[in-house]
Amino acid sequence: MTTLFEIFIRFLTLGCTSFGGPAAHIGYFQQAFVQQHKWLSQQEFGNLVALSQFLPGPGSSQVGFAIGCHRAGVLGGITAFIAFTLPSVVLMLLLFFVGLEFANSQTFIGVVTGLKLLAVVVVADAIATMAKSFCQQRWQQCLALASAIILVLSPLPAMQLVIIIGGAIIGRSFFSASDTPVGNTASATRQRLNWPVFIAFSVLLVAGVAISGGSQLVQIIKDFYVAGSLVFGGGHVVLPLLQEAVAGTLEQSEFLIGYAAAQALPGPMFTLATYLGASMLESAPVLGAIAATLAIFLPGFLLILAFQSVWQAYAADPKIAGSLSGVNAAVVGLLLAAFYQPVLVSAISGWLDGAIALIGLWLLRGLKVPVIVLVLCFAGLGILLV
Repeated sequence: MTTLFEIFIRFLTLGCTSFGGPAAHIGYFQQAFVQQHKWLSQQEFGNLVALSQFLPGPGSSQVGFAIGCHRAGVLGGITAFIAFTLPSVVLMLLLFFVGLEFANSQTFIGVVTGLKLLAVVVVADAIATMAKSFCQQRWQQCLALASAIILVLSPLPAMQLVIIIGGAIIGRSFFSASDTPVGNTASATRQRLNWPVFIAFSVLLVAGVAISGGSQLVQIIKDFYVAGSLVFGGGHVVLPLLQEAVAGTLEQSEFLIGYAAAQALPGPMFTLATYLGASMLESAPVLGAIAATLAIFLPGFLLILAFQSVWQAYAADPKIAGSLSGVNAAVVGLLLAAFYQPVLVSAISGWLDGAIALIGLWLLRGLKVPVIVLVLCFAGLGILLV
């Protein structure tokens, strides 16, 4: 119980302060659970991030769910999800009930401005730390840099998957047996895909696509589950799928209000589903919000449960470790591209913002100031800046 409570508190804190999108979330997770609390090693964390890039679903939330599972089993994963997502869900419901007044207040805008600058600091720190672990050799450094350049020039969701697969192929070619990470290689042969969970994911997906009709609540669950099952690349990519799901039910203006709010609020962008679910089921908005939120996150979590054990086990196999070393280097490139767009572009608007971010990076990496202290400082500074 103590462990679950600890997981809840850690992830709730991050859910309240993690502005900046998926790349920033991964940066916060790396800083909190690898560097500060040491819940898992850098190698284990990198493998989880790589797995989330291979699978459809909300990438950063999948990493958080996997960290919770690593710490305390499935209940730990569920606890991590609830705690990390709860602040954003509450704020999206508040948006539905009271409109945009709170989101347009000067205080809220100032807090968002300051914490976006902090996101620049945290993502930069995560990239530097992960690059130190996963880009030690020249070919890994070149792969990470090339991946970042390709994604900046061609920011297509499918390109992320292409780069991950390409990293696996290149890693297999350049990897040497002496680079094999320490681990129990024999255990890899005993691990298998969690077939019951994978079958459950597949059956629900087929049912969501094939079955028509039903109540508005059933329709919401089906549409949002299918959207969560088919999206690669994070919250921005789910936009067209959700637009199709709500077509004929919501006005375009209502949809765009929810989308804009999801980008401004802390936590996962997939909580756009919270606002849309409430708007689509006005007779019971809280029920609609909860149903849509759970439905869109569920497929990504089922896939993590299906693949996590075998993925971590095979990471210790010399035959697989080469591919994963290339994948991890490519993931550094993905984070570097995400650091430029949208984190850096949306947060830095002048020399003063850049100077503040550099000072924050020095405080975090040089003086080891706790992130929670930086959160309070940057939030207050943001209020003064607007």
